[in-house]
Amino acid sequence: MPSEEYETEATELLETYDFLMKYIVIGEAGSGKSCLLHHFTHNSFKDHSQHTIGVEFSSRTVKLGEKRIKLQLWDTAGQERFRSVTRSYYRGAAGALLVYDITNRDSFTNLSRWLTDARALASPHLVCVLVGNKADKDDEREVEWAEASRWAAENDVHFLEASSLTGDNVEAPFLLAARSILLSIESGALDPEKAGSGVSYGDRALRRVYSSSRLSFGSLSQTRKKGTVKLKLIDTYCLGPCNAYPYICYTLPLHSFASYHLLAVK
Repeated sequence: MPSEEYETEATELLETYDFLMKYIVIGEAGSGKSCLLHHFTHNSFKDHSQHTIGVEFSSRTVKLGEKRIKLQLWDTAGQERFRSVTRSYYRGAAGALLVYDITNRDSFTNLSRWLTDARALASPHLVCVLVGNKADKDDEREVEWAEASRWAAENDVHFLEASSLTGDNVEAPFLLAARSILLSIESGALDPEKAGSGVSYGDRALRRVYSSSRLSFGSLSQTRKKGTVKLKLIDTYCLGPCNAYPYICYTLPLHSFASYHLLAVK
């Protein structure tokens, strides 16, 4: 099939959105990070969840106001033996969910180490949300809400409790971080076109419409630059952080033995 047909087919099948944001989900092993993320992406509890080995990737597109935002979600292992591997995925993250188990005090005590690593390696404008998971087990609680709230205030992070089992408040930390990032863009503190910001412009570049558009989120408005899209047929899948970052990098599996590597070049 001619490359032009590949290009058209791939463009039509790609989901459109206004922003792409990279998130990392971090915290001690057993705090329920994978279950929290699974409930967010699949709207169901993950039975018989095993410890994450290294890093696992998933994504979901959400809507805030008139903006569609695609979240790249990197679920990192909490075990010490994977720390050197998982830290490499912190680079260029715009948002971080710092998860602890309200029934396990040790998972709360070690939060400072996780936060320090994230702020040292991720975007300078990293938005952090502290999530007290397993809120459905209040009778087994070892970390009081007031104590966690005070720690969050002292460390300048957002805070809430959630339950990956019941789904209560599961979406809130992801949306809270996205809204904070959008407000940073609106204020001019964060530039999506700057390397390492953890945010990229998205959808309209895929439509082949060579005209400027306006951003709108509350009072958010800004003219975005025109772009071109290149599609290249490759025979492997993208398994880790793309070396072309901060350009938008995807793998689109259209056939069993091939995939399309999309680079949205500004």
